[in-house]
Amino acid sequence: MGSAMARRLSASGFTVTGWSRTRPTSEAAAEMGIAVAPDLSSLSAASDVLILALLDEEAVHAVLDALANTSIQGRLIVDTSTVSPQVLRDRAAQFNGLGASLVDAPVSGGPDMVLTGKVGLYIGGSEKDYLRFLPVAEALSDRIHHVGGLGDGAAAKLVNNMMLMGLWQSLKEALLLGKKAGLPSAKILEILSGSPAASPALKSRLPVIRGETDAVGFPVAGAIKDARVVRDLAASLDVTLPAIAASLASFEAAASAGYAQADLATMVRLVAESD
Repeated sequence: MGSAMARRLSASGFTVTGWSRTRPTSEAAAEMGIAVAPDLSSLSAASDVLILALLDEEAVHAVLDALANTSIQGRLIVDTSTVSPQVLRDRAAQFNGLGASLVDAPVSGGPDMVLTGKVGLYIGGSEKDYLRFLPVAEALSDRIHHVGGLGDGAAAKLVNNMMLMGLWQSLKEALLLGKKAGLPSAKILEILSGSPAASPALKSRLPVIRGETDAVGFPVAGAIKDARVVRDLAASLDVTLPAIAASLASFEAAASAGYAQADLATMVRLVAESD
């Protein structure tokens, strides 16, 4: 995701410097049209807006800890990761004290959508910080939502993800019921893909569900991570989410079967292939 954002912003005329814990080669950076910083201190020195695209909360805290030990006065730090709303809220006072501002702007969509500027952005932060980030956001997204204060963007992304998790669980259950009732999976998918229930997400992953491709848009392991973030937030707010519990169990079962790095729709494909 970070590479896709770097490519998109560079192609849109921004001067982009990148840093990654995987240490991209100068050749890869040149191909993306960006410069490479040897460390976070150098990245901060070269940047006005720092965009984080990280796997999980542990990674976000690790990078924020490192940034807090650099010169970040006047910097705007934008976290696009899918994490709990509390992650940035808990760090706001620290970074404000260092003269930096925080914004959460998780992304709805995959790297291919980033490259075409077609993702959604759910932004949480002050109006001033939102407007500062807006020119960058407009290069990345055609669906920009300033949701509210810091952390509210993360909350909106988790709510959005819940709908998708429920979609895959419902599709799995529809296949299970339909097959027990005597319908082949291929016919069920044919019917559903042309019905009002057919969302763009379902249609885009039909090739995966039908076993026509092994392409990975987002892995099962990532779906598990996101579902656990939703689960934990719900628990902290005393909200019961049975659909998410069922979805998480299904994704965990797919991972246990050896499909952790396969596309998330593999969870449904395993049922479709069991005719």
